[in-house]
Amino acid sequence: MPQIEVLDEQTIDKIAAGEVVERPSSVVKELVENAIDAKATAITVEIKEGGTSLIRITDNGCGIEAAQIPIAFYRHSTSKIRKVEDLVRISSLGFRGEALSSIAAVAQVELITKTPEQFTGSRYLIEGGKEVSLAEIGAPNGTTFLVKNLFYNTPVRRKFLKSAQTEAGYVNDLMERIALSHPEISFKFINNGQIRLHTSGNGKLKDIIYHIYGRDIAANLLEIHAEYEGFSVDGFIGKPIIARGNRNFESYFINGRYIKSTLIAKALEDGYRGFMMQHKYPFTVLTISLDGTLVDVNVHPNKMELRFSNGEILYQQLAALLSTRLRESELIPKVTVHEEKKQEKRPQIQPQEAPEPFEQKRLERLRAAVAKDSPYERKYPERNRPETGTSGQETAGQASVLREQITYGTEYPGSFPVEQKLLCEEKTDSSETQKQEKNGEVFFPESVNTDSQEVLAEHALQQTLFDAAEQKAEEQADTGGSDFSDADLKSKQEWKLLSKQARPHHRIIGQLFETYWLVEYQEQFYMIDQHAAHEKVLFERTMKAYREKEFTSQMISPPIILSLTMQEEVLLKKFLPEFEKLGYEIEYFGGKEYAVNAVPGNLYGLNGQSLLLELMDGLGNMSEKDTPDLVVEKIASMSCKAAVKGNQKLSRPEIEHLIDELLTLENPYFCPHGRPVIVSMTKYEIEKKFKRIV
Repeated sequence: MPQIEVLDEQTIDKIAAGEVVERPSSVVKELVENAIDAKATAITVEIKEGGTSLIRITDNGCGIEAAQIPIAFYRHSTSKIRKVEDLVRISSLGFRGEALSSIAAVAQVELITKTPEQFTGSRYLIEGGKEVSLAEIGAPNGTTFLVKNLFYNTPVRRKFLKSAQTEAGYVNDLMERIALSHPEISFKFINNGQIRLHTSGNGKLKDIIYHIYGRDIAANLLEIHAEYEGFSVDGFIGKPIIARGNRNFESYFINGRYIKSTLIAKALEDGYRGFMMQHKYPFTVLTISLDGTLVDVNVHPNKMELRFSNGEILYQQLAALLSTRLRESELIPKVTVHEEKKQEKRPQIQPQEAPEPFEQKRLERLRAAVAKDSPYERKYPERNRPETGTSGQETAGQASVLREQITYGTEYPGSFPVEQKLLCEEKTDSSETQKQEKNGEVFFPESVNTDSQEVLAEHALQQTLFDAAEQKAEEQADTGGSDFSDADLKSKQEWKLLSKQARPHHRIIGQLFETYWLVEYQEQFYMIDQHAAHEKVLFERTMKAYREKEFTSQMISPPIILSLTMQEEVLLKKFLPEFEKLGYEIEYFGGKEYAVNAVPGNLYGLNGQSLLLELMDGLGNMSEKDTPDLVVEKIASMSCKAAVKGNQKLSRPEIEHLIDELLTLENPYFCPHGRPVIVSMTKYEIEKKFKRIV
């Protein structure tokens, strides 16, 4: 019979390390969290070979006193808590006191640290859980950890690690999440000598999102801020247009801690239901601040899993918050023109030798003669730019001033040889020319082709206006719109397409492919999918009637007799109350047959028998975990088969009525399956496509 024995300390340490240190990213997580707890404002992480050969973490935090260093590497030694009651109100990221002992048990660790009160720092070496040395050393304030040869004494663990590139990817992903959770801290991540991440620590979360995910993501964000009893939510969520095929872009933090929670993930995805296509997941970066007494962090040594005492309330309010924020925003996808910008090479003016004095005097006399009665010499008083007006008026004002003040002899793309020659000649008297141009005076010899100059000026004007318009468009994309002094103009500009204020200004152009309706509104071109629009109207109408118990039934005579299989009978009995709420009246007819005496009143025109069977087939594919709300949405979604189809001719009054119906919906932008109902294209994009703007 096997004997029971107490394991030695080294074996115990290695077993405990297996729970905390799974891979190099686990080491980085524990040490970076310690640096954050030490009030560091700048943290640098460097790894080599995926973190297996070297992990170096440097911070400018409070440091560790020399006498405390060996104690820090004991199991369950910590400065974060003192007694069991402290576990109820944990405010730090670490508290278990297992990280340093677990890391030291499976690696060669070097620690260099100094507190602000000490004159010198300390250097501590520990390998495989055994102390090697402790000595004084010159060091800056803060702490540096060097973790070398991870799992050197547990080759089995090392064998199960993935490639160096994959392990480095795990560390990179972790550093991005931590940077998002603490925008007030500057993070730098270096992999094999290359800087992969560097944040400024300016506290601006959107800057970090832009730095990590790029312009497209940052330009499609909605800010979130809400406070509830016991918790608050801050951060950004993405518009449905940037939804992804997996949950990798869902980031959420509890009291500054990066976690993974099925409860929060479900709340996020339920909040987006109806705004995205199926099997798509939202982009979110949310910080949830909770009362420490409402959450239990002490579930697993990696502290990635939490338990909530108010989980149901958190789920409901978070899902409702996201759904409300999405409904408040205009989510019409924009069709953009993606074209490579062709860099037009400006003609290079080769420097020439200065002309002889005689030639210089001749040019001066020529300029004086031209200046006397030249139509190109123009002086204009300084014009005050109007303080109010729309962006279009502002651009128009710029155009008029540019047309009047354009310098015809200036170097422009596509200049003609005659202009280049003139420019070379005028360059000899640069000081005089610059002075004249500043005063708005421009001179040309009589031999210059005036038609060519007009073409040149117009080309320059178009180029300048294009640059101005493009800059203006980028500013509006970044700020969400222009600022106007006139309140009426501003409010008109901010009217959504699907709003009662904007409705009288819609101009319906016509129908395309007997499927899409074309609408013009405020220099925007909209295409409305008639099938998706009608489907959405029916879906919302069905759901509203279900919630308010206002369904009407349409009696049919003779009744529809259905012959059901045993599985279909089980489904019918299980969901019969839901069918009745929708307006169906079904009764047992004998044997395997059931009589359908009435169908929902707003679904007339459909084959009631096939519709009911399709509904039951769809419900049969649902899992047991689906909530009653999902059952209703499944029924309502399939009921949308009554919607008008594509390639079906609609009259103008019918589409007018359909648009009016869309105005009454909370979310008119996406059909029940997540496809867009409306897409838009700006006048600027259309003109760019036709090369009116080049």
